[in-house]
Amino acid sequence: MSKTQSFQNHAKYYPLHHFVIMPLVLVFLGWSITRTNFDNPQETSNSIYFLLLGFSLLLVSYLPRIYALKNQDRIIRLEMRQRYFYLTGTPFFDKENQLTSAQIIALRFAGDNEILALIEKSILEKTAPKEIKKSIKNWKADHHRV
Repeated sequence: MSKTQSFQNHAKYYPLHHFVIMPLVLVFLGWSITRTNFDNPQETSNSIYFLLLGFSLLLVSYLPRIYALKNQDRIIRLEMRQRYFYLTGTPFFDKENQLTSAQIIALRFAGDNEILALIEKSILEKTAPKEIKKSIKNWKADHHRV
């Protein structure tokens, strides 16, 4: 059984990405920067090569994560549209247009018994996503996030 999720423990880390790949790429890029040398054409060429390689590795390791998160955000929007329609019988589009993406993503964690009130409060008070998450009493866990 999965651990009960809450505001305090909902952040998710992927050890291979967060604690292996990205640190190695950042160390390589830092190493490339510190050993940059433009004293002669050969050293300049090597320095540029390693800087480009380090920057390319950073992009190659970071971009797939961004793409996955963007896709996840779109799926959360669809989920929220479905939940709102299920709970109210009306489309979510009007409310959705009054909320930021970050607010919608934060509201995703609210249980069905409190989500409608939190949506209204978030629109009226322009509540920050972190504050929305903190105000959730009945946390709806999501253990399948990226």
